[in-house]
Amino acid sequence: MKKIFGVPYYAVIFKSKKSLNDCGYSEMAQKLLIEVEKRDGFLGADSVRDSEGLGITVSYWSTIEAIEKWKNDTLHCQGKDRGKKQWYEEYTIRICTVEYEHSFP
Repeated sequence: MKKIFGVPYYAVIFKSKKSLNDCGYSEMAQKLLIEVEKRDGFLGADSVRDSEGLGITVSYWSTIEAIEKWKNDTLHCQGKDRGKKQWYEEYTIRICTVEYEHSFP
């Protein structure tokens, strides 16, 4: 991910606890990544998941409108529906404004 975006920008923090049912999860995640990278306003993402299934993905966006369009994207909605029914025990989404960024080196 290219760092140092023009501030301010937006961060969508998706914290999840994945269930043991992985059927189709990896494939959907790959499809969503390919699709989101085509979106105007998408700046990049960072993601981690531990061995217990706890994951945090932070996606970066130039505008709230771009986030809203992605939220309503057909493929993304399909993924969210399957996530609720099949892949996640729980999740939380937070949207934040990033006012400052610093990186080293």
